[in-house]
Amino acid sequence: MSDPTAGLPPRYLRTPEAARFLGLSGRTLEKHRTYGTGPTYRKLGGRVVYAIDDLKAWVDRGAKKSTSDPGIGTVLPAKRHTPIPYAGKERR
Repeated sequence: MSDPTAGLPPRYLRTPEAARFLGLSGRTLEKHRTYGTGPTYRKLGGRVVYAIDDLKAWVDRGAKKSTSDPGIGTVLPAKRHTPIPYAGKERR
């Protein structure tokens, strides 16, 4: 079956639309953006927008076939995480 969006320009969703698309609250998506755990987004002027392909790719990172399947990636919860240690000099 062919893709109905083929040949159309990419569609961008604002935070409330993107949150509905993902089945999350807008606030949860904002937290993901703050902590760097969410989907890729773009800033157009003062607006935050999400490409549908980026939303799908983020969701697909968490795809699993069973509880023992390590999957291809992890979708982290929307909370602060321990920073990755800096490789090199100590930070001040």
